[in-house]
Amino acid sequence: MSSSPEPRQNRLLATLPDEEYENFLFNLELVTLEFKKILYDVNQPIQYVYFPLYGVVSLVTIMEDGSIAEVGTVGNEGFVGLPVFLGAEQIPGQAFAQVPGYAMRMDTKVFKDKVKSETVLFNMLQRYTQALFNQIAQSAACNRLHTIEERFCRWVLMTQDRVQADQFPLTQEFLSQMLGVRRAAVNKVATTIQKAGLIQYQRGKMTILDREGIESSSCECYGIIKAEFERLLNNQKNVGQV
Repeated sequence: MSSSPEPRQNRLLATLPDEEYENFLFNLELVTLEFKKILYDVNQPIQYVYFPLYGVVSLVTIMEDGSIAEVGTVGNEGFVGLPVFLGAEQIPGQAFAQVPGYAMRMDTKVFKDKVKSETVLFNMLQRYTQALFNQIAQSAACNRLHTIEERFCRWVLMTQDRVQADQFPLTQEFLSQMLGVRRAAVNKVATTIQKAGLIQYQRGKMTILDREGIESSSCECYGIIKAEFERLLNNQKNVGQV
């Protein structure tokens, strides 16, 4: 984790022209994303939007029996608060930090006032919305069609991209919830991948030992999701193209 978080570690903020960035920065505050910190809750008013700098936020659906299913993840490539950008005030879902880190936070009312259609950020958020929808759709197909091992590797790769480090906290219980499978299944897959020398996993910490090997063990979904984010968010010169 960076010892000195910088707002432009977030890729959306990094695209802004200096004048727009400085104007926007004045209304942002740095916050810590503790493990399981809830950023917005089920059918509750969304008070803040977040631009993660480091860490991973899970977007989940919670069932009546309390079980949860992950529908998407957000890291420093993105933004937490799309319902607000799309004109909603609440959503029947939850967002919480799954890997601790930092984010820049803005009051929802201020955000609505600042992000107008003529701003670069508005255009980038439109593109980010499409990228996140692509991620959710691809992940839904992946969860239906691919093995637990392939999905495990996809999730680990996406997490490493967001934290930009070879080691990050991750419990098997938590990963089983995110993948929608039993903990025993996750334990079996993690053991197999560890024996292959691709990862080291102990005491709730995941260490990547062989990135290329994990990519080879993942399904095509990781590459498709990553390519779409790169295509849509690469730089502000692409605004207006799809």
